[in-house]
Amino acid sequence: MKDLGRLLRPRSLAVLGSGWAENVIAQCRRMGFDGPIWPVHPKRDSVGGLRAYASLADLPGAPDASFVGVNRHATVEVIRELAAMGAGGAICFAAGWTEAGEAGLQAELVAAAGNMPILGPNCYGVINYLDGALLWPDQHGGKRVERGVALLSQSSNIILNLTMQARGLPVAYVACLGNAAQVGLAELAGALLADERVTALGMYVEGIDDSVGFAALAEAARAAGKGIVCVKSGKTEASQAAAASHTASLAGGGAASSAFLRQVGVAEVDGLSALVEVLKIFHIHGPGIGARLCSLSCSGGEAGLVADLAAPAGIAFPPVPDAQAARLGEILGPIVHISNPLDYHTFIWGDGPRTTDVFTTMLSAYDAGIFLIDPPRPDRCDPASFEPAVDAIVAAQEATGKPAFPVSSLPENFDEPRAEALMARGVVPLMGMETALDALKAAQVAPGRAGWRPLAALTARETRLLDEAEGKALLAGAGVAVPRAISAPVLEDLDIAGLTPPFALKGLGFAHKTEAGAVRLGLTSLAGQAAMAGATGYLLEEMVTGVVAEMLLGLRRDPVYGVTLTLGMGGITAEVLADTVTLVWPVTEDEVLSALRRLRLWPLLDGYRGRTRADVAALAAVAVRLGAVMAADPALEEIEINPVLLRESGAVAVDALVRRTE
Repeated sequence: MKDLGRLLRPRSLAVLGSGWAENVIAQCRRMGFDGPIWPVHPKRDSVGGLRAYASLADLPGAPDASFVGVNRHATVEVIRELAAMGAGGAICFAAGWTEAGEAGLQAELVAAAGNMPILGPNCYGVINYLDGALLWPDQHGGKRVERGVALLSQSSNIILNLTMQARGLPVAYVACLGNAAQVGLAELAGALLADERVTALGMYVEGIDDSVGFAALAEAARAAGKGIVCVKSGKTEASQAAAASHTASLAGGGAASSAFLRQVGVAEVDGLSALVEVLKIFHIHGPGIGARLCSLSCSGGEAGLVADLAAPAGIAFPPVPDAQAARLGEILGPIVHISNPLDYHTFIWGDGPRTTDVFTTMLSAYDAGIFLIDPPRPDRCDPASFEPAVDAIVAAQEATGKPAFPVSSLPENFDEPRAEALMARGVVPLMGMETALDALKAAQVAPGRAGWRPLAALTARETRLLDEAEGKALLAGAGVAVPRAISAPVLEDLDIAGLTPPFALKGLGFAHKTEAGAVRLGLTSLAGQAAMAGATGYLLEEMVTGVVAEMLLGLRRDPVYGVTLTLGMGGITAEVLADTVTLVWPVTEDEVLSALRRLRLWPLLDGYRGRTRADVAALAAVAVRLGAVMAADPALEEIEINPVLLRESGAVAVDALVRRTE
């Protein structure tokens, strides 16, 4: 790990180039940077109104941080010279490296840097709003703060847009990775979070370069009480093995990355609005707010709307406990129906003490509260009548110690001055009802399991598909129950003696036997059975009886996250239903069972309307057992069982697709 302290918190700056360098100087002046700034230009006496030095050798000392705004070939030489003089680090702004097919030039750059940290190349830079140090060649929307969140992105434009937010979020750092040739995502994120003035981290991520390092980062951040929230782009379902297995198409990049983030305790959101709102929550309250929420509004329409929007967001509102219901009834009177969400009507509007009593009583029974309130726009209306309700929200949070969230129906109904004023009082306003609900759900992310790390990812390699008989032998060797069976290269060599009908006859050599017409079920003998075109052999099995559910279980190597485990409803409808959950190995049986409860069709496994309960514990045991097999044998690329047949007691693997290296 490189020391990024001087680069991120510099006391002296060097800027190289012309127009871009002038912009950096202007932004530092605007933010009040009080250290020396040394422009370097071989042909100019001044840059940005400051004396220019002809070369790096002429500088008064080794700069803590440098913005290198020269062309890519000159950048390599500049970085080499900065490293040799003991500089603290540099931003490599120029484009035209690996992203343009110049991998060799990028490798030269990394070699030239040696132990000196560099960000980029193809990198916009870093903004430090805490100390007013900007290695940033453009406008931005931030201002000086004493503490706040860090924003980290693999896209310069997206992070620039985030600086323009007007939602009251205090931003301490803005940092871009560019090509991340030397300093990667986890390393830069860790350096930002190491600043005690940083309260949380928000990221726009296109790819995770070091999943093991990222897991360690997330655990350290949570231990420090700092939440991380991520927008993960590029959620493709693609895999070159998609034609060979259901697992590949059902557990593509999006499912794997979401599973990984959940398991390391990082909140994931789909868009930038929710990213900002979660960061506000983490900034004030830290990660992991409770899941028991209440909602209060003075309108039945608002109460109904928040209830309708909560379900798709995965939020439920528990009933009001008897003690709180009785007290609320005393305050509000018999006309108001006590429920959650609560429409408290307008009988108490403007009465600060009674409103505070209602808000405090309701909030005391829950982990956190949503208080729907839309102050009138101050340029055309007088918002004074809303102040008692706003003050009551603040008072309820102070009295209970529970987070109280003022939520506006529309994002623009909290202007920036009001949002900043509430944040200064320790209360988080959330802009827009839908975004607020999504943010509150994301902010509930649980911490990752202590010490959990994914397996190291393996490079792509050629594999071969085992036939089902070979695959079943591997399963049986791992202690997984499979049907009694015999196999033979030709149909006529199958000897059914010792097997009990009904039988399943399968042709070997097919990835998807059903589609190939290579499965015949319910046979009592082999009389009259014809050979199957394209079969490389035959497998005859006893059919499994007493089946409660058909499930899919798939384990496969992932190029980023090591090994993923996918579970869901199986059989021939697996991809049509697409009702699956994905985890990243290693996992415990309890974690598998918890994941299974997220399936939409979980009730069918759990005795819905008197159905027999399926032995999901047996499925969890199979999953963990086979995960251990994958972890112990790097040659295994994929194990898929579709279906695993669950009985009331026990699980039997009746199909096996296994790929391994030669």
